[in-house]
Amino acid sequence: MPDPAAPAGLPPLREVIRRHGLAARRDLGQHFLLDANLTDRIARAAREPGEADLSRGTAIEVGPGPGGLTRSLLRQGARVLAVEVDARALDALAELGTLAGSRLVAIEADALELDLRTAARERGLPPPFRIVSNLPYNIGTPLLIRWLHDLADIERMVLMFQREVADRLTAQPGSKAYGRLSVLTQWLCEAERLFGVPSSAFTPPPKVASSVVSLRPRASPLAPAGRENLERVTAAAFGQRRKMLRQSLKPLFAEPAAVLETLGIDPTARGETLTVEQFCAIARLIEA
Repeated sequence: MPDPAAPAGLPPLREVIRRHGLAARRDLGQHFLLDANLTDRIARAAREPGEADLSRGTAIEVGPGPGGLTRSLLRQGARVLAVEVDARALDALAELGTLAGSRLVAIEADALELDLRTAARERGLPPPFRIVSNLPYNIGTPLLIRWLHDLADIERMVLMFQREVADRLTAQPGSKAYGRLSVLTQWLCEAERLFGVPSSAFTPPPKVASSVVSLRPRASPLAPAGRENLERVTAAAFGQRRKMLRQSLKPLFAEPAAVLETLGIDPTARGETLTVEQFCAIARLIEA
């Protein structure tokens, strides 16, 4: 159940935004989520089955802004590391910190240049780590790719993306959204779309709808493969989606058709029809 010691009696978020001059900045991809019912739903989604709250480990939030989701994470009993590049938000988060005490640590930093786990440990915040964020639209995908490079001690990610990005993360073979990001993400994580969020829920409203996605790192990748070679294969296969694999894989193999046939893959197929496991099998042949 939510922590009874969670901060209460806080001013409305719109008042916080007004008082601290926190008008959303387009260059930072800011769209603030102020609906407490929605932020509470996101925070609850970060709990593991059977957990009553988020008191185990540390929740890491990137781009907290005025602190709407931060409040919900604290209500769920979490210790929170809030990473914010916008200095204007630090004063608003400091007010929240005076009520939350040591359970909230807010730092000014660019998440694209920060090792989140090191930052948490240096401040006494323990693993396992759950990254729970309404990600800035302009850096959501680069951040995820950065995190996928090293998932040690990351137990779960519950992240808000543009719906188009969420479609790519969870797409299945044969769909238009299936591509390089789908393969890399699903190779390393169990990906699940949790629920959609309309643009009207944000201030200011973005031009696109959003979705919340759960990414649970696998104990081991879905199939054996070297990451660099897997990325080479998917880059070739999806670089020109309309090309058959016997053509698109020519930069990697002298005789792509023969290679594909040894794996039981139709050389006339296109990359969007292959499973993650089939891409891994091709990557292993590069290594061989």
